[in-house]
Amino acid sequence: MSTKDFYLRVYEVVKQIPYGRVTSYGAIAKVLGTPRSSRTVGYAMNASHKDSEVPAHRVVNRNGVLTGKHHFSGTHLMQQLLESEGLIIEQDQIKNFKENFWDPLEELGIQE
Repeated sequence: MSTKDFYLRVYEVVKQIPYGRVTSYGAIAKVLGTPRSSRTVGYAMNASHKDSEVPAHRVVNRNGVLTGKHHFSGTHLMQQLLESEGLIIEQDQIKNFKENFWDPLEELGIQE
């Protein structure tokens, strides 16, 4: 699979994350059947800023930390976008991360 094809598959998953929910790079990698490709999912998120339909701000690391925040224009844009959806961010980390976590394997009904 080409990098472009992989990125497109990542974007299709990210577009399904509901408003006010978040997921992780690893969860996306897992649902795509490539559990060791979290970093590549991150690269896809970095490249996604050209497509306004990809809610890249809803993808964080496995601990709910806004590790991709420096790829958004503006100092706190990623945080502001998440807060506008009702999430609470403290020190670059989502409060109540587990309650707001969207697991694509479970939500999309995909078997491992």
